[in-house]
Amino acid sequence: MTSSEEGIRDGSPDISTHVSAERGRLAGLDGIRGVAALFVMVHHCWLLSFPGYPAGTGPGWLGWLLYGHFAVVVFIVLSGFSLAVSPARSGWRLGGVRRFARRRAWRILPPYWAALVFSLVIAWTLVPQPGEGAPTAKSVAVYGLLLQDLFGAPSPNGAFWSIAVEAQLYLVFPLLLLVLRRAGAVVMLVAVTAVVAAVGLLAPIVPLVDTLMRLTPQFAVLFAVGVIAAGVVGAEERARRLPWHWMAPLAAVPVFAVIAVRGSVWTVGHYFWIDMALGPAIGLLLAAVATGRPAALVRLLDLRPIRSLGSFSYTLYLIHAPIVVVMFQMVVAPHLPAGLPSFLAVLALAVPVGLLAARSFAAVFELPFQRHRSWPALRTAALARVSRMRAAVRPAP
Repeated sequence: MTSSEEGIRDGSPDISTHVSAERGRLAGLDGIRGVAALFVMVHHCWLLSFPGYPAGTGPGWLGWLLYGHFAVVVFIVLSGFSLAVSPARSGWRLGGVRRFARRRAWRILPPYWAALVFSLVIAWTLVPQPGEGAPTAKSVAVYGLLLQDLFGAPSPNGAFWSIAVEAQLYLVFPLLLLVLRRAGAVVMLVAVTAVVAAVGLLAPIVPLVDTLMRLTPQFAVLFAVGVIAAGVVGAEERARRLPWHWMAPLAAVPVFAVIAVRGSVWTVGHYFWIDMALGPAIGLLLAAVATGRPAALVRLLDLRPIRSLGSFSYTLYLIHAPIVVVMFQMVVAPHLPAGLPSFLAVLALAVPVGLLAARSFAAVFELPFQRHRSWPALRTAALARVSRMRAAVRPAP
């Protein structure tokens, strides 16, 4: 994998259900989702403008943009948290594996497949992803079936890898709930962490185990942390009043201190362990936000523009990479040298274009599938909308 590909494969938004204030929504979660998705996009603008990843070749005040990978830590923990909110309120019961699987497929596949077609067209007609050749028939099959972390093929979109990872985590979600319900949260988390840590320790010396690293196994621990953190929504008042908003930064500070001391090259080479170390801090932050603290942060995250950004963050993640690459390769790079001028230019072009494109794309391929949970309901809504449009343009008698 090239450094360019490694850098662009660093985050995916949570693609789980959204819970709303009017319908039990936990204020702030959509905002976290939206900010994290935007951060990934800005990181990719940085990545193309400052070659040399994982070394930080840009100005020091932009050094934090190198760590777009940590958005995936937020997204994966948030995914486990969001999916577990409803079970946490009902004794950790899922309500049926088949129903869960159908709703997950309905939620993630239509926008994903539409984005795959969009990405293929861009890669075939304009410019492929950095470090990749033009997609092949194998690319279409592998990415269409969400097998990209198992089989190699030219990638039409450097962000798609994590969608396969999340889909695989959905497969183990019912098992995590079963263990949690019967043995408790501590046993569930210790069991997942022990298996994943064993993979990490054996991978350097056992080639067969090393192949499992393609599956990014540390994300299973992050996902489990999110599931457990969701328990706060159904906890007693005494547990909900614990200072989660203070515990979160206390858990994060040691991890960030190690990153600052060891530097970006070492950190990127040890993402496996750093991710797991950072997971608890994100879980504690989500528990804090779910209990409304700190109030100022929750209000900020729940501002309408930020909450709106979260509503189409999945689509933004799905289609932003080809847009950023096209803007950089075809518009910016021919006229500006690599570095800060290129970064500012691609930022000014790609971010507004990406946001507008994602919002429009989501209106067709994502949001209708959130609002209508079956083909008959979706078809009825579509026919009703067509009828209203015809009535609006029909001349008055």
